[in-house]
Amino acid sequence: MRSGFAAFPLSPAVQSLLLQQGFQQPTPVQEATIPLFCGNTDVCVDACTGSGKTLAFVLPVVERLRRLEAPLRNNQVGAVIVSPTRELARQIFDVAKPFVATVAWLQAALLVGGTDAAADVDAFKRFGGHVLVGTPGRLDDIMQRCTSMDLRTVEVLVLDEADRLLDMGFRAQLDAIMRRLPRQRRTGLFSATQTDAVEALARAGLRNPVRVNVAVTAALSGRIRGHDDWVSSHAPTDMVQRTPNTLRIQEHVNQKVIVYFLTCACVDFASVVLPRLPQCTSMRIWALHGRMKQTVRGATLAAFAGAPAGILLCTDVAARGLDIPDVHWIVQYDPPQDPSAFVHRVGRTARMGRSGDAVVYLLPHEITYVEFLKVRKIPLQQTALAGELPQVQAELQRHAETDRLVMEAGMKAFLSYVRAYKEHHCKFIFRLQDLSLGQLATSFALLRLPRMPEIKGYRSFDFVPSVVDPESVRFKDKAREKQRQAALRQRRLQGQAGVAQPDRRRQQATLVPEVHLPAAKRRKMQEKNDLDELQRDYSLLRKFNKGKLSAAEFEAATLEGEVQ
Repeated sequence: MRSGFAAFPLSPAVQSLLLQQGFQQPTPVQEATIPLFCGNTDVCVDACTGSGKTLAFVLPVVERLRRLEAPLRNNQVGAVIVSPTRELARQIFDVAKPFVATVAWLQAALLVGGTDAAADVDAFKRFGGHVLVGTPGRLDDIMQRCTSMDLRTVEVLVLDEADRLLDMGFRAQLDAIMRRLPRQRRTGLFSATQTDAVEALARAGLRNPVRVNVAVTAALSGRIRGHDDWVSSHAPTDMVQRTPNTLRIQEHVNQKVIVYFLTCACVDFASVVLPRLPQCTSMRIWALHGRMKQTVRGATLAAFAGAPAGILLCTDVAARGLDIPDVHWIVQYDPPQDPSAFVHRVGRTARMGRSGDAVVYLLPHEITYVEFLKVRKIPLQQTALAGELPQVQAELQRHAETDRLVMEAGMKAFLSYVRAYKEHHCKFIFRLQDLSLGQLATSFALLRLPRMPEIKGYRSFDFVPSVVDPESVRFKDKAREKQRQAALRQRRLQGQAGVAQPDRRRQQATLVPEVHLPAAKRRKMQEKNDLDELQRDYSLLRKFNKGKLSAAEFEAATLEGEVQ
């Protein structure tokens, strides 16, 4: 009796390629899904992150198209694979390419944002794309633009990370895509978590699906900071766990580490200050978050994936699906704003049966988060920290008082952290009123507390302002400081000439959503405002690079509001 991949209805070419790539035995999710999806069955797959879901749908897609009676024409599409993020879509595309190449006539196309949509349309017209891999927005856009695209031939639709697709607000685009596809198709819905919204999507898009639920039964370990009493808490042996069972905590020589922060600004702050600390000078450090340009994000991921060791500082942009090789440690410096992201964060290590380590840091008032996760079948074990932690606060403060880059990065991180913490999904655990804002400000090396509605009336008895005047702090980068000084002189001249200065607080007030709006809508509006601001800054930078703006004009246009 044949075993392993040889037992599956896969072509000799695919079997040979699997052996070449070192795949000897299928993972449980592959073993359960591939025979079903290769046949005439829709599947709804609920399996832990890092379990090999990508091959579980890539192989059936290729085999179904191989079995077609006649090759598809260039403008005909045979399969559509939808992913929530550009990075994950590119990773799926890279995994699929060699298997697609085993079918002589088959072509795959990657359709994601960050590139020229018109160029994507032109490329499809010239080269075709029988297997489309992309993000919902770009797929929907190209399907509308490219009138020559024939979707009547689609055999397979795959929705990967389905819960994330819905969390990110792509339901309208998913509905539009599915309406264009024939009903007589096979559909696979893959996700690490099953929510009510995912269930509704499954009912709308799948026909009599078979549910594949790959359970793991073992205890997950976690380390928690800030709690005085250290106890062990193990999951019952019959508890279904949604995180890999090889994930554990032990003292380990760091090789490749991913550190998660709550906001993009917090990532920026850490990436600015860590290389300045004596303890980190020998480390390779990368930063990754959603406000970076796609080209920068792609280059960062490639550099980190190819490095033998290093630290990736990131937000949840890297929490889904990305298969970065040999990640030994996941450090959740901040618990995720959305609890469902917890399992996806730790899933970046201990992938495909390998071992890995993870740690989450909690403040004393956040300790009930452990019980909350246990209810969601994510058991943690509390372990005391070994040894004394290095004292870096004085060093951070010195850099903030002598380099404006550090000072401004800390201020932006503090502002973003407070606002994100206030909007935490687990408000009953993560309450802003329980947070020591003075200590938080100190940790970000603030020289003064800012004026913001969230801390209005806060008594800063646990915060000691610096004796250094924030206005006196200069950029160590001489070119940037020269631009700042020129902008300040221009502002003074405009003030002397009686030119009215814009009221930045009033401008900001127009960007702040009304307090009576739901939290989800406030977050979406804030994200839109952040994107608009980023696009404006990029436009100004292009004008500056082309010589349309002087250095003084550029700095005046981008100068942040003064810290009160």
